[in-house]
This record gives sequence, C-alpha cells and structure tokens, in this order.
Amino acid sequence: LSLLEIPSNQLPFNLFCLPHKRSSMVSLDSIRRDPRWRDPNLHEVISMLSHPMDPVKSNAAAYLQHLCYENDHIKQEVRQLNGVPILVELLDHPKAEVHRKACGALRNISFGKDHNNKMAIKSCDGIQALVRLLRKSSSVEVKELVTGTLWNLSSHEPLKLTVINHGLQTLTDEIIIPHSGWRRDSADPSKMQSAEWTTVFKNTSGCLRNVSSDGAEARQRLRECQGLVDALLHALQSAVVNKDTDNKSVENCVCILRNLSYHVHKEIPGAERFQQEPHANHLMSDAGCFFTFLCLSVEGLELLYQPEVVRLYLSLLTCSHNHNTLEAAAGALQNLAAGHWAWSSYIRATVRKEKGLPILVELLRSDVDKVVRAVAIALRNLAMDRRNKDLIGSYALRDLVGNLPCGQQHPAKNLEGDTVVSILNTIHEIITENPENARALIQGHAVQKLVAINKSSQSARETKAASHVLQTIWAHKDLRNTLIKAGWNKSHFKSGKQGSDDITLPLMDKNQGQQISACIPSAKCY
Repeated sequence: LSLLEIPSNQLPFNLFCLPHKRSSMVSLDSIRRDPRWRDPNLHEVISMLSHPMDPVKSNAAAYLQHLCYENDHIKQEVRQLNGVPILVELLDHPKAEVHRKACGALRNISFGKDHNNKMAIKSCDGIQALVRLLRKSSSVEVKELVTGTLWNLSSHEPLKLTVINHGLQTLTDEIIIPHSGWRRDSADPSKMQSAEWTTVFKNTSGCLRNVSSDGAEARQRLRECQGLVDALLHALQSAVVNKDTDNKSVENCVCILRNLSYHVHKEIPGAERFQQEPHANHLMSDAGCFFTFLCLSVEGLELLYQPEVVRLYLSLLTCSHNHNTLEAAAGALQNLAAGHWAWSSYIRATVRKEKGLPILVELLRSDVDKVVRAVAIALRNLAMDRRNKDLIGSYALRDLVGNLPCGQQHPAKNLEGDTVVSILNTIHEIITENPENARALIQGHAVQKLVAINKSSQSARETKAASHVLQTIWAHKDLRNTLIKAGWNKSHFKSGKQGSDDITLPLMDKNQGQQISACIPSAKCY
C-alpha cells in the first residue's frame, strides 16, 4: 500500500442500519438479506457526514476513505459535491472516532497529482484544522493521519508557506523534538537518547523536507524555528551511533539540513561580517589555524555551519546505502563549502582534517548518477582550499576522468549531461593555477576524451565545459611542449564547433570561480 493513502480497515455497510426496537442496530447479515439493501451513492454518503448520530458520521467518513483509495475520479466527485468542507469541519468534532475517520478520508483525498483536492482542503482552512487536531489529540493513529495528510498537502508548491505559517512550530514541538531524542533541559546532557523512527516522525520529516525547498523565506523560517535544527542533528547522530542510517526518516532529515544549508553564507543574519576576499579562502588552512567552534552555547541555525557537522555528514557518507541520503549528505557538504566566508574556509579545512576527501573520492565510483554529481560539485567547492586542491588532484582526477564519456561513446554508467558538466567543472577548478594537476590530467590521457567531447558532443553545455578545460590546460605554457610531443596542437584546445557559445563564459554559474550550492526539490508524496 502507498504510505500516505490507505484503505479503510472496516467498511461501514451499516450506514443505513435500521433502528431496532430496543435502539440497537440490526446485524450486518440481516441488513444484507433485507430487500431494501443497496450501496449508498456518493451524494448520500456525503449527506450522512451531517447526520445527527455520531456513528453514522464516522461510518460515512470511513466509507469515503475506502471509496477514495486509489480512485482519482471519486476524489474529484467528493470535492465537487462539497464533501471536503464537511470533512474538515469534522476534524474539530469532540468524538475521537469521528475526527479520526474524517482525517483518514482527507488523507486519501489529498493524495495524488490532482492539486485541486489539496487546494480545496486549504480553502476551507483545513491546514489550520489539522494542526489543531494534532495539538489536542493524544492518539498515535490520529497523529499519523494528520501528519500524513500534511505531508501530502506540502507537496503542492502554493501550500508550502501556509503549512509553515500554521504548522511549523507545532510539528516541531509535538513530533520532531520528542521523537528525535533531543531534550533541551536534559538532566544528563552527556547521555544521548536514541531517536524513535516512528511513522509519525517519518511523515512529519517528509512534510518539512517538502516545505524546506520552497525558497529563501521558507529556509529562514525553518532555520529560526526553535529546536528544529538541534533536533534534526541529534536524530542523525543517533542514527549514526545506532548504525541505522538507511531508513526514510534519516533521508528526510538529511534532505532538510541540506536545504537549510543552501545559501547559508548569504542568508543568515549578520553573514556579511564573515565574508572574505576570494583569494583569502586558503589562508587559514595554510597557516594551520584551526579551531573547534562547536561549543555548548551554540544552538539553532548556528549549528548548520559549525565544522563539527562535517563529521556527521562524513559518517553518513560512510555508513549509508540509501542513495538519496548519500546525495543529500554530499550536497550538504557542497553547500557548506560554497561561498567566500570564514565558515566555508573552516569547513573545507575540516573535511581534509577529518579525512573526508578519500570518502568523497570513493563515491565518485558510484553507479548512481545523482550521487556522482553531488560528490563532484562538493569536490569542486572543497578544491577552493589550496591544500585540498593538491590532494584532490592527486587522488580524484583518475576517477573524474574515468566518468567522462568519450565523444558520443558514453561509459558504462551513461551519466546524465548535468553530471558530465559538473565533472568537467570540477576538473577545471582542480587544474586552475595548478600546473601539477594539469600535468597529471595530461598523463592520465584525459586530453583525448576532452577533445572528443569538444568536437562531437551533442550537448552545447558539455562542449562549452570541455573547451573551457582544454583552454585552461593550454594556458599552462610549461606544458605545451609535452602536449605537442603527444601529437596535440593549439587547434585542439579551441572551441570544437562554429557558432558555439564563447568558451570564456562560465560553466555552471554566473561568476568565474564561484562555488555551487544546491537545494533539493520537494520530495514526492508516498
């Protein structure tokens, strides 16, 4: 079964149960034998939601839940017959059976690609009603239904900010913090409580994963949400300690943190105080200045970019087999190593000191396209540190070149064009102002591949990227004799196609040498 669309466990065949003389209900068998028995039509079922008897209301809602399961046509009809506002109203019903069944129906109605159903729930203040129900109910089943419905709703872009406005702090306080194992005033701060990988935590983290991709305002709201970042990091630490890193909740948590790390060097309050000149990025690592900045006073959004988080992401890259988690963890490092500010310099140095570069290089051998792409761009950003650039040139060039196609002949991985461009972009960063890396690139027989891509690739972006790398190789004058002896000449290091874009243009971003950061788009609803 889909995780967020569920059939009703009991079908309310007694919707039209006849009153017994002693005010009890006749049995199901006797109803089926009654010649008047028939299945109610949809209009009748929706009318029953307003019946004065609570059992009829709950049965009608349960029947709608059953009818809407994997049936987009019925969902549309329920909306057109104005069943959604009645179901939303029942979320505030005092009887648990009634609001539980109503929420189950809304969960199924909200599932799927028809966003009109989601908007219908929003239009009658359904998000606020769901959050109210989450706050007042102690039922695990109700909490699962509410958070599952919110997860579905959060997959629609126009609803993300509404979910944040009405539900962010409640979701954090009611679900994320208690289930993560993190407590702000624990009697023994040194003792780590394990996260609880419950369905309600999975649903809630999935919802927050969706809304965290909505843009700068959404990211900032989540960063500033009291306890959220602390709890997410604590949950991931628990996953690493307990060697339980492959579940969906861990994936969701890492994706949220990756998104919250996106543009952190531009968007956090006071970020301008930490900005550096581009050429100063390597000074701290060259001088050997390294400090542990994570201290007991650091909390909230400041935790996102402390060097200490590097160890957590590297542990996930080492332990996890979930490709989405690997991509997100590499993407978090990619984001933190971007930008010309003090913290990115510390992050780049920390990755090296924590022996993270070999971990990333090994992941270049992955058969999963998105993992290779995230790792390649992370290495590009990390190479802004001069010592990192030397090490990456020594140990990663072979794998980077090995992932490149040879003209129209793609390697076994058959990587997507965006990934090929990312790899070329990383190679360019590694050889820029580094003749030794450029020499190693030549000795690794990369020029043949680069020339082939430049002349025969069907992708303009690949052609531009390859020609840019070739131009940079030729710019190392001390290497030209080596190139000429190998049979190459100046013409091989120019743009391979007439009318192609100016090869001096940047590869993937608007400013030469600027690092790339990335935000994961919304997760699909399941």
